[in-house]
Amino acid sequence: MAEIQMLAVVALLEDVPEKGLLRGQVGTVVETLAPDVFEVEFSDDAGQAYASLALRSDQLMRLHHEPSHQAA
Repeated sequence: MAEIQMLAVVALLEDVPEKGLLRGQVGTVVETLAPDVFEVEFSDDAGQAYASLALRSDQLMRLHHEPSHQAA
C-alpha cells in the first residue's frame, strides 16, 4: 500500500455511521496525528466541509489521479 501523506486524496474503506459517512466517500488528509492515523476532511462539491475525523490508514485507500509510470 502506498504511504498516505498530507493532502492525499483518500476514500473510506468502511462506513462510519456515527459521522454519517459511507464506504467510498472521498476526503483529503489534512493532518498526521500519529503513525498511521490521519485527520481526514470530507467536503461537498462546493468545497464546504461536512465532516472531519481521525482515521487509521487501514480504514483508507489512497486514490491516484495519474498513472504510476509513463507510457513509452
